[in-house]
Amino acid sequence: QVQLVESGGGLVQAGGSLRLSCVVSGSPFSINAMAWYRQTPGNQRDLVARISSTGSTNYADSVKGRFTISRDNTNTVYLQMNNLKPEDTAVYYCNVIAIVRPFYRNQEVWGQGTLVTVSS
Repeated sequence: QVQLVESGGGLVQAGGSLRLSCVVSGSPFSINAMAWYRQTPGNQRDLVARISSTGSTNYADSVKGRFTISRDNTNTVYLQMNNLKPEDTAVYYCNVIAIVRPFYRNQEVWGQGTLVTVSS
């Protein structure tokens, strides 16, 4: 079974930086898109950044120029967050689209979330 393990959240002052990591386990056949979402209490879960299997990326307007998503060859996705603002405070969730056996179908998998708190 595919699982995601997130790390890197914490408390930081406005203007600071954090780097989130998400490790994919469970040996899926392959991994297509990988993404980061965030959610605050009472609100929906919103896309922050996404990266495809070919390396193309897209970002929410609110984080463009400040956040960078990347992935390596060991099925890990990162979110580098620079110049953090108080409004970035949220629980951040890793999301992957994995290709799984036996029928080689797309399966969407979520991490448990990691809390990022930015103080003013």
